[in-house]
Amino acid sequence: MVTYMFCVKNAKLDDKHLSIFKPHRLMALVAALFVVSCSSLNLDYVPSKNKSNRIKFLVMHYTAIDYQKSFSVLVNEGTGVSSHYLVPERRDDSYQESDIKVLQLVDESERAWHAGRSYWQGRTNLNDQSIGIEIVNVPNCHKETIVEEYDNELVTEPVEPPRFQPRPLESICYYPDYDPEQIEALIALTKDILKRNPDIGPTQIIGHSDIAPGRKSDPGPRFPWQQLYRAGIGAWYEKEDVQKYWDTFLDSDIPNAGVIQAALNSYGYQIIETGIWDEQTEAVISSFQAHFIPWQVTGKANAQFAATLFALLDKYFPKRAERLFARYESENYFNQQPEYIAKQGQVDQIFPQPKEYKNALVNNRTTFKAYENKGSLLLNNIDASSADIYINGKLLKIDDTLEAGQQYKFSLAGYSVNGVNTLKVENVLPENTQVNITIPFATLVDKTQDYEKQFSAVDALIQQDITDGFPGAVLMVVKDGEIVKHTSYGYARKYADGGNELVSPEVMTKQTLFDIASNTKMFATNLALMKLNTEGKLDFNQTVQHYLPEYQGKGKSSILVKDLLTHSAGYAPEVKFFKPDNKLGERFYSQSPARTKQLLINKVPLQIGRNVRQVYSDTDYMLLGVLVERITGMSLDQYTENEIYRPLGLSQTKFNPLKKGFRKTQTAATEIFGNSRGLRIDFPNIRTQVLQGEVHDEKAFYSLGGIAGHAGLF
Repeated sequence: MVTYMFCVKNAKLDDKHLSIFKPHRLMALVAALFVVSCSSLNLDYVPSKNKSNRIKFLVMHYTAIDYQKSFSVLVNEGTGVSSHYLVPERRDDSYQESDIKVLQLVDESERAWHAGRSYWQGRTNLNDQSIGIEIVNVPNCHKETIVEEYDNELVTEPVEPPRFQPRPLESICYYPDYDPEQIEALIALTKDILKRNPDIGPTQIIGHSDIAPGRKSDPGPRFPWQQLYRAGIGAWYEKEDVQKYWDTFLDSDIPNAGVIQAALNSYGYQIIETGIWDEQTEAVISSFQAHFIPWQVTGKANAQFAATLFALLDKYFPKRAERLFARYESENYFNQQPEYIAKQGQVDQIFPQPKEYKNALVNNRTTFKAYENKGSLLLNNIDASSADIYINGKLLKIDDTLEAGQQYKFSLAGYSVNGVNTLKVENVLPENTQVNITIPFATLVDKTQDYEKQFSAVDALIQQDITDGFPGAVLMVVKDGEIVKHTSYGYARKYADGGNELVSPEVMTKQTLFDIASNTKMFATNLALMKLNTEGKLDFNQTVQHYLPEYQGKGKSSILVKDLLTHSAGYAPEVKFFKPDNKLGERFYSQSPARTKQLLINKVPLQIGRNVRQVYSDTDYMLLGVLVERITGMSLDQYTENEIYRPLGLSQTKFNPLKKGFRKTQTAATEIFGNSRGLRIDFPNIRTQVLQGEVHDEKAFYSLGGIAGHAGLF
């Protein structure tokens, strides 16, 4: 039994007694004297073996301001920021001492406010678990200097908006070398700290930029991490290991984005594995490079970066390195992707099929769509001499013996019906030979001349609208595989830039391309989603987060893909990313597709709860467009044009037609004064000319490069 007793009777404390107390402890003692004159506590102390030290990390910072300003900010009440230690430098005019004297500002047993919002090796809010050292070092940054309080962290350095936010003026920083005597003092201080805090391992001595990548840059690329390592402080790689991995990555290729993200997270960084080279990955790579490859801070992954990362894992986390390298090898990232080969029709298949199913009724069979007694079948013979081909159960008549390498064309008149038709292939002879069968998509027959009189009233109505000021139109009516009406009216463009009427307006033609605006949702995004669902690559009842792991925030983890499709996810109708004065504030201003997609995924807030009510929202379909891109690994225009429109023979269905060989004169104009609403609205890079061949929608054009899930298709 150990009894702790504290008893004061008629106490008289002289200066000698008072000197043993720190001021804050003295205040507590004096307060206690007024409450009780004598107290005791019976306490058994049985030490548990299940414990560890509270301090796990040591975080290095630069002050970005001189010594006197740093002292004032870190010590004075009301700034909301502090640090355990402050290390001056001799070259600082505001520092009057001849030698470096380290200041302790906060006791190591207490919590200093230096880390702010932070993460390292699975732990967050590192103020609770770390010791912070502020080192006087002042980068020279040509940009605005501000002071703001955020998350118990006073930002006193020259700062810019978040790393990848577009801004009117570019900025650049010059980082000075650290004072050699200052670094020697830092080394001595750090060794002393490590003696008292044995749980701080080599990989747990980090910079502020490591624990808050993209938000913080200190202690900067000039901080001598390697010098500290040589003094026995912190982590560093072995050159032999770097060379080993470097040779591997140069001979084949660097690991893909998912492996790199997993490796960075395994070392300690906060990063979500998305499988793409996104904004968060660029920020983390930049922080890693500033720490370990300071001569190459690009934010881009190359062989040297990947080799250094794997060398560090090999040294400090060998089992993780082994698993990740095995994953790298198994994914065969260096293998070339097979060349895309578009199907030549709605059926483009080799028979007999290489894979046969137990149920013989599904082998060597497929379906196609046609109109009654219309269509054709192409038989591209590989090496067979004969084959039995059935259309809707009826044997196709083939009179001649087939010759290898020849193509044969057969009419489906007498075989096809309206709607779904069946194709069956049997008895491909001799054995182990093959035929390739192609059935083109159904083509329309032009019968407009037969129906001219029946549309006279429609023609008169449209012509009257054009007389009243409507520019022009194209009308097509299709019935039972026949075009019964196809006529162009008026003009594709009537006005010059500036608003004056053209002397010779551009005439509308049957081939004129139109900006179909929100119909993009239906004829691009929805078709892409339907195809992915049919192929088993997308489940509408799955969460969005399943496909976009970084899709996080209040209420987002429960949102399903079908919630976006039905406009019931809870988003507002739109976010005007293209304007700095949008309703969500300037931090949501973006005229960069990459940044806009990041804002959509993890920044745009919900307006109401999921399934509260349906609100038609462009945001829903902008996100669905991003979802298609993530699943397919292709941009939305590449996927829809290659996988949907090209096989259908739709050569004039495009995003960004002016970038794909079309001329302005092939498209219909949409507005005279651009997006200015008659020169009444203004924002950066606004178009004020006649819009022709460029998507009218501002979010699609300015913020997503003309390729968006909600608008952009012509």
